[in-house]
Amino acid sequence: MTTVTASRNAAGPASASSVPPRSRGRLDWRLRFAALSLIWGFSFLLIKVGTDGYAPFQVTLGRLVFGTAVLAAAMAVKRERLPRGARTWGHLTVAAFLLNALPFSLFAYSELTIPSTLAGICNATSPLWGMALSMVALSEDRPTRVRVVGLGIGFIGVLTVLGAWQGFHGLDATGTAMALLASLSYPIGWIYVRRTLAGAGESHLSLTGAQLLLATVQLAVVTPLFTSVPTSFSLVPLLAIVALGALGTGLAVLLQYGLVAEVGPTTAQMVTYFIPVIATAAGVAVLGESLAWSTPVGAVIVLAGAALTQMRRSA
Repeated sequence: MTTVTASRNAAGPASASSVPPRSRGRLDWRLRFAALSLIWGFSFLLIKVGTDGYAPFQVTLGRLVFGTAVLAAAMAVKRERLPRGARTWGHLTVAAFLLNALPFSLFAYSELTIPSTLAGICNATSPLWGMALSMVALSEDRPTRVRVVGLGIGFIGVLTVLGAWQGFHGLDATGTAMALLASLSYPIGWIYVRRTLAGAGESHLSLTGAQLLLATVQLAVVTPLFTSVPTSFSLVPLLAIVALGALGTGLAVLLQYGLVAEVGPTTAQMVTYFIPVIATAAGVAVLGESLAWSTPVGAVIVLAGAALTQMRRSA
């Protein structure tokens, strides 16, 4: 989850009034949940394909351009306006960097040297980072014993994925560190948004559209400084970038927003646990990436730990 919409809704259960009645002709939420899982799961494959023809910053910029275009179209259809107020735009600028520009770029750079399967599994550590950070940054989010145990189990899972008992042999440390840092960036961004924009009066769609627009501007400034204009345009990597932006960023945000509104944030967040499974299957089946036994075993341990960290004390 990478948007203001996700972070704000994930802060607590949706109220009864916020969940709209099922409309006729609307696709069942389970199908939309499955579609969102597939889209985000395949995003790591699309990043890998995109970096085969373009520089990582160019992949990220293209992703944000097409993702912002989808959000802009949705805002036009619903006649939504961008938020107002310098304070809101200032906070959105920070959110855009932490939730979009930075993690998207780090994942793109990481996949130059690590498989898409490993990047997808690193992404699953976000709930673990979030749990650890919330213990320090959110006084109202007190950890329970179960959640602390989940944090420890998740850490063991990460070490299993990385093959710690082999001294991390054959692992690209820089690429892996970038992927883990990208995963850390998300909960930092969520906590920031929760503290600064939780009371904003604008709609989720308006805030998210502005956030993606600001991230696009940030990458538009940075990309020319570190890359040159491509002399040729590879078709398959270009199509991967278009799909990554339009589907993996734009459409995915709209699907997630609809799911949170209909079934609540807790159920919608469960998509996090399907992403590494799909990313691993896609990397092995489509890209032919190798898979040691420690990768899926460690991923299961990570997901189990992450699930425990999301458990709340019953009222």
